[in-house]
Amino acid sequence: MALPNDHAPLAEQVEQLLATEGPLPIVAAGDPVLRRPTEPFDGQLEPALLARFVEALRITMHAAPGVGLAAPQVGVGLRIAVIEDPAPVPEEVRLARGRVPQPFRVLVNPSYEAVGGERAAFFEGCLSVPGYQAVVARAAEVRLTCADEQGRAVDEVFTGWPARIVQHETDHLDGMLYLDRAELRSLSSNQAAAEYWAQPVPDVAARALGFDLP
Repeated sequence: MALPNDHAPLAEQVEQLLATEGPLPIVAAGDPVLRRPTEPFDGQLEPALLARFVEALRITMHAAPGVGLAAPQVGVGLRIAVIEDPAPVPEEVRLARGRVPQPFRVLVNPSYEAVGGERAAFFEGCLSVPGYQAVVARAAEVRLTCADEQGRAVDEVFTGWPARIVQHETDHLDGMLYLDRAELRSLSSNQAAAEYWAQPVPDVAARALGFDLP
């Protein structure tokens, strides 16, 4: 299936994407849509089309699989993202990373700000940069403000891994990839990360690859 026409109205782009059932094609790094700030959502999609688009994002996120997906990752420059994390991880990882289950959420016009000065660094990957991971230092706690798909205001504080997901997906909407914030000496293939850096925290990787942690 072809990606949506970059110059078509957003509603037309989304209709083109949804013409075929199943997961949407995910845009890979190098596509300009991933590097442009998105257009704030202001009713460009009528409610029924918005609901269909959100459901397609959910299906695509699950199929990838991932714990978040932003509209630009399917070629649509709208300020919308979805997140969901069942967090099927060992207790040791849960405690080290603060990774707890998150229900399915739709973030419309999200923005975040750090709460406090604590930062945490962990390996992170991206569906638009397949095959690789790198260590990214991010705020350990953030305040998210946005609307949900029904237009209801959201003002919530996230900590641990959920805070990381919020930052990662909101960054996508500002034209940023996780690599822009990453410690590039940590860049590892998924195979190398699984073989060498599967520890709950990246201390061993920092020593072996020669980079600093916050």
